[in-house]
Amino acid sequence: MKIKITGIGSYIPEVKVSNTDFDKHVFLNEDGTPFGYPNEVVINKFKGITGIEHRRYAEDHLNSSDLAFFASQKAIKNANIDPETIDYIIFAHNFGDVKHGTIQSDMLPSLATRVKNKLQIKNPKCVAFDILFGCPGWIEGVLQANAYIKSGMAKTCLVIGSETLSRVTDPHDRDSMIYSDGAGASIIQASDDESGMLSYENATFAIDEAHYLFFGKSYNPDLDSDVRYIKMYGRKIYEFALSQVPAAMKSCLDKSGIAIEHVKKILIHQANEKMDEAIIHRFYKLYGKTPPKDVMPMSIHELGNSSVATVPTLFDLLIQGKIENQELHKGDVLIFASVGAGMNVNAFVYRY
Repeated sequence: MKIKITGIGSYIPEVKVSNTDFDKHVFLNEDGTPFGYPNEVVINKFKGITGIEHRRYAEDHLNSSDLAFFASQKAIKNANIDPETIDYIIFAHNFGDVKHGTIQSDMLPSLATRVKNKLQIKNPKCVAFDILFGCPGWIEGVLQANAYIKSGMAKTCLVIGSETLSRVTDPHDRDSMIYSDGAGASIIQASDDESGMLSYENATFAIDEAHYLFFGKSYNPDLDSDVRYIKMYGRKIYEFALSQVPAAMKSCLDKSGIAIEHVKKILIHQANEKMDEAIIHRFYKLYGKTPPKDVMPMSIHELGNSSVATVPTLFDLLIQGKIENQELHKGDVLIFASVGAGMNVNAFVYRY
């Protein structure tokens, strides 16, 4: 038995924030000292590395669970199912609902329960819970759905990735320009044909790597040091990703029995354009090859890094034909892959 994605949906917030909107920010070094060059230089360097030109922020009145609800409605409609038949709602996020203008995480009740409530699902046997797995959360949710369905515990799962990272960023940290908001949702069911998940790989590295992403104080020493923001050691994450993600992808592909020549698309977490490109080149190098043109669709240029939402949103846009010069065909083999806080890595091979 295999599982497949029978429905997909995403919600891309309306508020579009350009790089030039950061012109007036007071960016500081970790020790609180100012940069020795203007913001124009900071922004140009940032775009050259990440590829990000725009990102989306959630409207002030919406929270992460609201974005997830909108994406879930689309996924349910796309799958053409009765929501009362959903056995599990698995909601991947990192910070819960963070109300605009605050930096307090709200996860009571769980965000999955909130989505179930918004969907007005009456069936008490539809079990709703959250997972915290960093940016690879949506993929990990799909792997959990795979386990539930294969074990006979479920027939239909709703797997969601939603985040409002813009609300947990330090405005004095240039890394704040990376983060964005959004949601992606999917319906996962058993497959009775050739399509579906063929193999998977996942791992957590937590000895030296556990705190590469963490909650820390603002770079502005005048702000309350007890108020925390998302922080990261970018160089360490880059080196970790290049070391571990290609290896996980290779292990996953080898287990599937699919030759690398037959991989049509790689949907990788939209974290940083240069990092993603380096991962793909390193992956193909493990087979003594170079990546073919257009094997890696990208959304980060316009949507930024929305963490758990990037991969399902990318898949939704790809299916809808909304990514320039990219398309999918029945029978195409895809690799989904991600890396993020934990540090966690995962991947699965999928026949469309």
